[in-house]
Amino acid sequence: MSRTVRTITATVAALLLATACNSAATGNSPDSKGSSVRGVTDDAIKVGGIVSMTTASGYSKKDTDLGAKARFARANAEGGINGRKIDYLGAEDDGQDPAKNLAAARKLVQQDKVFAISPMSSVTFSGADFLQKQKVPTFGWGTIPSFCGPTYIYGFGGCMVPMPGGTISQTWPEGLKQVTHGAKGKTVAILANDNDAGTFAIRTYKQSFASAGYKVTFAKSSVPATSVPSDWSAYTKEILRSNGGKAPDIVVSVMQTPYNIGLFTAVKRSGYHGVLTDPTDYDPGLLAKSATKEALDGVHILLTFAPFETRSAAMKQFKADIKKASGGKDVPLNMHMMTGYMSADLFLSIAQKAGRDLTVASFQKAADGFSDTGTMVGDRALPKGQKESFGCGALVQLKNGAYHVSSPFKCYEPIPFK
Repeated sequence: MSRTVRTITATVAALLLATACNSAATGNSPDSKGSSVRGVTDDAIKVGGIVSMTTASGYSKKDTDLGAKARFARANAEGGINGRKIDYLGAEDDGQDPAKNLAAARKLVQQDKVFAISPMSSVTFSGADFLQKQKVPTFGWGTIPSFCGPTYIYGFGGCMVPMPGGTISQTWPEGLKQVTHGAKGKTVAILANDNDAGTFAIRTYKQSFASAGYKVTFAKSSVPATSVPSDWSAYTKEILRSNGGKAPDIVVSVMQTPYNIGLFTAVKRSGYHGVLTDPTDYDPGLLAKSATKEALDGVHILLTFAPFETRSAAMKQFKADIKKASGGKDVPLNMHMMTGYMSADLFLSIAQKAGRDLTVASFQKAADGFSDTGTMVGDRALPKGQKESFGCGALVQLKNGAYHVSSPFKCYEPIPFK
């Protein structure tokens, strides 16, 4: 081999090595169709999810996956997004474990090469920093701080637990005014789990209820998050004496269903006749067990989306999509389905706006300034939604084995978070 040929060969080899290194560094490896964008080919966009399908307490968000499948399936049936179908890989189960959440995020990005993660539904989101650094558009329910601020992470209803400098949604306390006939002279006790999410929830809702005119007499994140207490007497005793030795007018639980069942059962057995409320128990499947139905009877449940009882074209479409994704079965609807569905819907809406030349950069450009109106979560707007909630919601009450709207779906002005 001549010196000139050896020089050219060495130069080409160096260029190929540099190209390979750059590709590895960005996480975007060329696919068989010639695209250099991670998860995007000429005819498909690869998306995966992360959902707590199993948990130590038995609580499951598995239907979040079904909701996403239903929305993506309709998008594909309508021709896809700008000529590309959604290749939805399904959701990884993080078991509500921080280590598994991060492992799932790494697998989806580094091994499965997804363009986006939608939905992400878990009370632990340890994979958030990794996804932000890897520039992976991620969509879920913005009920934890990780959805508030990062440029690549979006809450389908906006940011619901903002950092100082942001805003707080007033949907819950303002909606409750319909139930308590105003806030003047009314007292509130708030209980949450002893974890980061619970601590933040207490800080947020303590300010929220006080700003709405209620007097907060108790606000603690003291219930173990690893297992449901078998004895609730210590908690109920403290709550029911928090109003100057008397019971408060409202008991607010910012916990998951197994905890709410235990707490509300214990509170009712004490003879309490005030208002009980939580943000998680809108699930007709809970009515299958008489004990569960009895424990949650009378409870007012916060929704950050239009109730299933709403008669609108969007709700009719949602129900039809869920039924089709369930193999034609009339399955009981729940809020997890809506979480997956609306997470997917926001991703699809932004991707559609990004156009045929889909890259992370074009996606982010489309997100910046994105807005629409009249959705099942209200009027959406970005990047506003990465700093504050869209501010819309409703309350439903479980009464005699059925849910009834106790405060209609409405949007409220947020307040500054201090």
